[in-house]
Amino acid sequence: QVQLVESGGGLVQAGASLRLSCAASGDTTCITAISWYQQAPGKERDLVAVVTTRNSTYYPDSMKGRFTISRDKAKNTVYLQMNSLKPEDTAVYYCNAQGFSCPDSYWGQGTQVTVSS
Repeated sequence: QVQLVESGGGLVQAGASLRLSCAASGDTTCITAISWYQQAPGKERDLVAVVTTRNSTYYPDSMKGRFTISRDKAKNTVYLQMNSLKPEDTAVYYCNAQGFSCPDSYWGQGTQVTVSS
C-alpha cells in the first residue's frame, strides 16, 4: 500500500504563490509517476502536472506557464509550485501515484487552495 499526504494549501490573494507538497510513504518502490490534479466545486478532477521517477515532467497545455512540478527523491515528496495564482485556481488539489507494478492507483486526501480576488 502507498499513502499520500498533501499539504501546503490555504487562502491567498490573487497574484500570490503557494507550494503544495505530496509526501509518499509505504511501499513506494512500485511508483513510476506522481501527478497533481485539481478539482473545482462542481467540476471534474483535471490533471495539472506529472513527474516520473526519471524526473520527466508533463503539463497539459492549459496548465503550462504558472505551475511547476518537482520531486525530492530523498524525501519521497513531490511539490507543486504555483505562481501568479488566480481566483479560477481555487480548487482542492490532489496527488496521485501510479506504477505498472502497483496493485492500485493511489490518491491523497487533498488540500484546499482558495484564491481571493
